[in-house]
Amino acid sequence: MSAELKYQDNIAIITLKRPAARNALNAEMIAKLQEFIAEIAPLNLRAAIFTGDGHKAFCAGADITELQNKTPAAHLNTIQIGQSLFEQINQLKFPTLACINGAVLGGGLELAMACTFRICSPSARLGLPEIKLGLIPGYGGTQRLPRLVGQTKALELIISGKIITAEEALHIGLINRILDLSDPIQTGRQYLDEFGLQFPAAIQHAMKAVQTASELDIQAGLALEAELFVNVSQTADAAEGIQAFLEKRPAHFIQK
Repeated sequence: MSAELKYQDNIAIITLKRPAARNALNAEMIAKLQEFIAEIAPLNLRAAIFTGDGHKAFCAGADITELQNKTPAAHLNTIQIGQSLFEQINQLKFPTLACINGAVLGGGLELAMACTFRICSPSARLGLPEIKLGLIPGYGGTQRLPRLVGQTKALELIISGKIITAEEALHIGLINRILDLSDPIQTGRQYLDEFGLQFPAAIQHAMKAVQTASELDIQAGLALEAELFVNVSQTADAAEGIQAFLEKRPAHFIQK
């Protein structure tokens, strides 16, 4: 089994399970992740957590043994499949969290960057070292890293292939927090609990507005924000939240 999907209290838990290969992404794992994302995408989940089996690596990147002797067409097909998968993760209607224990390199970091949030253990090491193989990132790293840390820092990390510590990743804004991940699922759930996640419509609209901010000019972004605000204001939970505030009582949300 290259990956596993479980559910806990309306949260999907996806675990990469190739510990002997430091959870490297191979064709079998990519296919399994495609299957999992297709299953969870239409569900009304609170969130999804991604983690890696074992403590050595969240995911050490692509399985290098599958890169040899490929034709240009085969390389393009592999890249497009991976890019499509990670974009599907990025576009899920509920928050996603990468719990990074150990190394997260190359395609593994690209998977983590497709998630909404990233938390790391103190010992985590992060990087896009493809340049050291004479390659460049191909699963979205050249596009998502600049959006997270800025173009200058992204170029430094990609062109040098430098592996950075969790502390530096936190400093540059690549991750959200450094936490003890001896039990990554429990810690991940505790992290998500801080957000409440009681308002699925509001969360979906907020995620859409923020995620498209870098793709739109300010006027188009403001127009989208206004449209989304109006849409979410018509939900039952918004009406209840406003009424409860005015009546100085706890709100009773129905997640609609």
